[in-house]
Amino acid sequence: MSALDPTAALYDLVARALAEDLGDAGDVTAQATVPEALAGTATVTQKAPGVIAGLDAFAAVAAAVDPGLTVEPLTEEGVWRERGPVLALEGSARSILAVERTALNIVGRLSGVATMTRRYVDAVAGTGATILDTRKTTPGMRLLEKRAVVTGGGANHRIGLFDEILIKENHAAMAGGVGPAVRAAHALRPDLPLVVECQDLDEVDVALATAAELGLERFRVLLDNMSHDDLREAVARAAGRVPLEASGNVSLGTVEAIARTGVDFISSGALTHSAPVLDLSLILEPRS
Repeated sequence: MSALDPTAALYDLVARALAEDLGDAGDVTAQATVPEALAGTATVTQKAPGVIAGLDAFAAVAAAVDPGLTVEPLTEEGVWRERGPVLALEGSARSILAVERTALNIVGRLSGVATMTRRYVDAVAGTGATILDTRKTTPGMRLLEKRAVVTGGGANHRIGLFDEILIKENHAAMAGGVGPAVRAAHALRPDLPLVVECQDLDEVDVALATAAELGLERFRVLLDNMSHDDLREAVARAAGRVPLEASGNVSLGTVEAIARTGVDFISSGALTHSAPVLDLSLILEPRS
């Protein structure tokens, strides 16, 4: 599976999720209580305010369980809604019941990420700051969760350890400081975007000087756990020469104030690691 292919990631996730839910015997409750030939219609409903994301996951689960099922979306992704119908499902009643929990788990999770992201994006509206995700994602769901962040109006940071250099505190300590770390990283992979984390304003000065010395273009300074006063001072010192990203102590309660310091980006692991599942339900009725 390609590390950058969300479709392949989705199919892999669906196969693993169905295997753990259905096992070798399938849905024994439905086999015991639902006539094999009975057809049904089901409606998935959004029961709490939020943004729907990942409807293709529902279709993928349905196709994996029973290609004869039909799935009809009843709303758009990426739109804030208070409540309402999400999609309709029709076909074998047993198959619909086999689809239900796995599909709702995935779509509810992705919709929760999109909803959390939209809350952050709305909180910084008008400031010019862009909300970024992090690598604090559910194992096996990173590409799908990052896609949900985009659906919610945010933007993606690096996908993994392979597609961008992000020098953090431990890297700089091992390399002998921010300056040597930036030089070594650029020398090894000048083709990759380079981000360096700075703990204080002195490190910001070193990072800015090193970027100028090397003529770096795809370069960003990450301001980690800095006070709002220090964020504003870093913005003044950068003077638009390089983009600045704030991280650490970011919450819905603090993100607007952080954005108003003038930083270009704000990254938050909460978009994925703390997003509650959006409440969805499925009601099945026999087809007459």
